[in-house]
Amino acid sequence: MSLPSIQPHPTGKAVSESTRSELRNLAIIAHVDHGKTTLVDAMLWQSGTFGAHQEVRDRVMDSIDLEREKGITIMAKNTAIDFEGVRINIVDTPGHADFGAEVERTLTLVDGVLLLVDASEGPLPQTRFVLQKALAANLAPIVVINKIDRSDARVPEVLDEVYDLFIDLDANEEQLEFPVLYANARAGVCRTELEGEGDVGDLRALFEQIVSAVPAPRFDPELPLQFLVTSLDHDDYVGRLAIGRVFNGKLARKGQFARCRLDGEVETVKIVEVYGYQGLDRVPIAEALPGDIIAIAGLDEVAIGETISDLETPLALPPIRIDPPTLSMVFMANTSPMAGNEGRHVTSTKLRERLRREALANVAIELEEAEGSDEIRVTGRGELQLAILIETIRREGYEFCVGRPQVILRQGSKGPEEPLEVLSTDCPEDYIGAVTQKIGPRKGRMLKMTNHGSGRVRMDFRIPARGLIGFRSEFLTETRGTGIMNHIFEGYGPWQGEIPHRQTGALVADRVGRVTPFAVDHLQPRGIFFVSPGDPVYRGMIVGEHARPDDLQINITKEKRLTNMRAASADDFVRLVPPTLLSLEQAIEFLAEDEQLEVTPKAYRLRKRPVTAGQAA
Repeated sequence: MSLPSIQPHPTGKAVSESTRSELRNLAIIAHVDHGKTTLVDAMLWQSGTFGAHQEVRDRVMDSIDLEREKGITIMAKNTAIDFEGVRINIVDTPGHADFGAEVERTLTLVDGVLLLVDASEGPLPQTRFVLQKALAANLAPIVVINKIDRSDARVPEVLDEVYDLFIDLDANEEQLEFPVLYANARAGVCRTELEGEGDVGDLRALFEQIVSAVPAPRFDPELPLQFLVTSLDHDDYVGRLAIGRVFNGKLARKGQFARCRLDGEVETVKIVEVYGYQGLDRVPIAEALPGDIIAIAGLDEVAIGETISDLETPLALPPIRIDPPTLSMVFMANTSPMAGNEGRHVTSTKLRERLRREALANVAIELEEAEGSDEIRVTGRGELQLAILIETIRREGYEFCVGRPQVILRQGSKGPEEPLEVLSTDCPEDYIGAVTQKIGPRKGRMLKMTNHGSGRVRMDFRIPARGLIGFRSEFLTETRGTGIMNHIFEGYGPWQGEIPHRQTGALVADRVGRVTPFAVDHLQPRGIFFVSPGDPVYRGMIVGEHARPDDLQINITKEKRLTNMRAASADDFVRLVPPTLLSLEQAIEFLAEDEQLEVTPKAYRLRKRPVTAGQAA
């Protein structure tokens, strides 16, 4: 059957506007580690979502293994609670800048935001980013000063910094009238006054403020169905799930609707199931009304940003727009001599299919494929986001190689432009000189230095994105692990010139074999090793960091010639320095232009590029 063309999105105020007073849609936004997921835990408990004897782990919204291991939220997740007859849909969002696209698409679902700010650290770069997006979307803000129990809490100063941030982001008068609450999310306590009788030992004040300050969803009863797809998921029983919000009209299961594609085409689709949210569970519902955040099944080819609308009069919503990616990495099939020994998916075809699935579900990931080449260029927001992608598919049994991260340039009116970041560091006063000395060669320029009188200093820099590649490990080394750093994309600026990368060379194995204690003992003065005795190596594999700037070919498999019993037992007394075992992020930062990282389900291996074909381990 032929379908009518998509109607243009209406402009201006709706002719007849209605609201759903029994519903609120809210996103919790904050900088990383300011307590979003912990606060959602407390809200779920106190709303009666969990039974009194139900066993529930901490940070229950962080359901992905990597989220629990790293202590961060990676994917935005939905939940819903009931408070005195009002359904509150809550979206827990990531706090790290690399996952900003998750925040951006989440804000299209909600009518208000709960901005969480640490009572000691105050607003940080990601706080600015998420608040700027929320104010631009004209969402109603509620500010919660969290962790008021900290010994170094400075609540009045932090609140002043929040007001300054709102003003700096050109908030209007209505947005500046935001309510302020004070919380200890870990203890499940929130109050309206910092001192006094406001503490009742629970989160009731927060629930009441959400109901009163966040507007109820508005809709036009004369418009047809408009359901915007903001994320994708998968269910073992019903297949792909499209998650989003119903803006107008009704969406019922077992019905036929129009899918308004991003390219402007319209096609007929059938919705086989509709799910709502109750606590942490998806529950089947007969129909969804305006304002509901739901998941639908039956769409095999749907993409993020598309609209599901009425079959007779399809009306598309504006697609989701996010900031462009700033970093890219080349993915390719593993071609090392050890290829195929440790993984289940080893071909470039399998790798390409997996990356395509990722790009469909993650709007911040984009793919660029070279015709006739086995290389796939993957673009994203930052090193952490790409490292999470690498670790995720590695755990699924894939083997592949990646190259050194590269920033994405664009051509400006006066020449090439590169992405710039605002870097915020927090460290003890004793390390100010060491940090600034490391920032200088990376083309960083200080914007502001703040000393709160606690022995720690916050410094803000503007720095090219490529200047941050490999900086985190150096920063932690220089501050003896006491420093904290965060960064966020600011925009594009003129090319800042060459930036020196690693100042040291690599120790490279010159033959196939296994590492021996005898060889490591005699080569220890040459540098730092990444391998242990007994580890397999091959020609071209990087086994350590050279103490000098140039690369050094070494025989790491050399064995001691045994001539008598005394010599045979001599290796028992060899004293070896423990090897440095690089994490995935550290291995990526270590890479030079002519090097690759081999990734398998069992190991990360650095190697020179290319490796001679036909060698075997």
